[in-house]
Amino acid sequence: MNKIQIPPEEMKDSKIFYLCTMSKNLNTSLIEAIQERLKLPLPGSKAQWRMAASHRGNRSFDFNFNSPPVKSSVLIMLFNKDGEFYFPLIRRPDFGGVHGGQIGLPGGKEEPEDHDRIATALRETCEEIGVDTRQVKVLGILSELYVQASNYNVIPVIGYFRGIPRYEPDPMEVSDVIECGLEELMDDDIMKKKEMIIRKNLKILAPYFEIDGQIVWGATAMMLSEFKTILKEVKI
Repeated sequence: MNKIQIPPEEMKDSKIFYLCTMSKNLNTSLIEAIQERLKLPLPGSKAQWRMAASHRGNRSFDFNFNSPPVKSSVLIMLFNKDGEFYFPLIRRPDFGGVHGGQIGLPGGKEEPEDHDRIATALRETCEEIGVDTRQVKVLGILSELYVQASNYNVIPVIGYFRGIPRYEPDPMEVSDVIECGLEELMDDDIMKKKEMIIRKNLKILAPYFEIDGQIVWGATAMMLSEFKTILKEVKI
């Protein structure tokens, strides 16, 4: 049998090609695994409420609204950078509202032109952080979550952005964009708790994720908790 000798420089190129191909296959496998898992029954409120705040003392949450909940959605937009998966979070400007200055996911309320809540998440993300959401492959949705503080019913949409996003945030909506890696999200050491004082001087104990040195709590933390459960099930 004739042996084929591969020159060292070609051997190096072949290794690079193999590693790039392997990385691409692993990325594709993870995205497909998430997409397939989202077709099955979701973890739901059990996973969400692991990160739910609770009141301290004698006072409890007393948010009263005279209107039905507002339909809305947010986007967990995965993308691959240097072989790792990330998704963007945003910091809201500190305008003094319910969610002013907080870290959240891009998204917002449903508008008449949106044919469904997935369209809402894509449109709002495009408007808020300026990414071309035509490049997003929708993988599925998580469980709807009612947000007491704002009277919103929120559906988290999971998508995969083809490429590396370039952000052009709307300064009226976003003061900063923070990228969270899935590896960081899966680290249980970033799950913490602290006492907070929210509106009307209500004291709460709030579980939160410490992501890139920032506190991510409330509805966003609850949605990410369900997403983290999904990621554990697909064995990231």
